[in-house]
Amino acid sequence: QVQLVESGGGLVQAGDSLRLSCAASGRTFSTNVMAWFRQAPGKEREFVAQISSSGVTRSYTDSVKGRFTISRDNAKNTVYLQMNNLKPEDTAVYYCAADPKRLYTSDPQYYDYWGQGTQVTVSS
Repeated sequence: QVQLVESGGGLVQAGDSLRLSCAASGRTFSTNVMAWFRQAPGKEREFVAQISSSGVTRSYTDSVKGRFTISRDNAKNTVYLQMNNLKPEDTAVYYCAADPKRLYTSDPQYYDYWGQGTQVTVSS
């Protein structure tokens, strides 16, 4: 079992930066693929970024490439999402998720554990 708690969301202006954190409990954190998803009002949950268990491999959805960076610290059981040059279209609830099967997929149905989400609002 992995329990996830996100933090770091808030209200910012376009062009600002935020860093989201996701603290995980459980001894198996380091073996999980971790990902960030987001969901805007009236829209489906959308893949944002993922990182392999070792942290070596990372991937991003096209709309955030060059602006967002996912990272992890397995010693601290934490995954991060550094978000730079934020845009109003980045406004959403951001969720971290864990995949113990290490499928390394952008499909949310394959992620077994989810946090409660943290709101990010970007004003223009």
